[in-house]
Amino acid sequence: MPVMDVKAALDRSASRTHPDEHASSRTEHALAASARGLQAGFVATLIMTAFRLPILRSLPPSAHFWAAYVAGGDPEDHSVPGLVLHLGYGTVAGAIFGGLFALQDAEEAIEAEQRGLLWGSVYGLGLSAFGTQVMLKEILGLELEADELALFHAAHLVYGISLGAWVGSRTEGVDDPDAYGYDEA
Repeated sequence: MPVMDVKAALDRSASRTHPDEHASSRTEHALAASARGLQAGFVATLIMTAFRLPILRSLPPSAHFWAAYVAGGDPEDHSVPGLVLHLGYGTVAGAIFGGLFALQDAEEAIEAEQRGLLWGSVYGLGLSAFGTQVMLKEILGLELEADELALFHAAHLVYGISLGAWVGSRTEGVDDPDAYGYDEA
């Protein structure tokens, strides 16, 4: 496996660690980061769903939403629309996270991934709390049993970690990576 020096890796990845050159304002930078967040949200939702489905052996609550507010009938009859709706929720939530994350000021490029993991975890658990309190209880009239609730929160934590890792590794950094004194290998 060829060894790539740090400078070459940074040059190769400049588009993922620096604000877009064409972004003339903080708002434009946040919008560009939101577009990257769309990608991250899509991937993180796939990861969360892959984690969740074999453990809970049930559809995401979006199938209940689809049955209650769109098509009627039994949620099990709407597995595909429920999964597509769930993927849509997660993708849009990723775009929101990407924009919010880009609005934070980074002091060092090395911190972006760590901050992504931290804030992604918080964001995922915040979405989970919103999901249980608003979507499930208030809108759908559902209450999860203790074991299902724990796995619901765990799945959203997996989402947040995945989302934060993706966004943190691709959103922002400093203008001068050489300031950190990386030695060439």
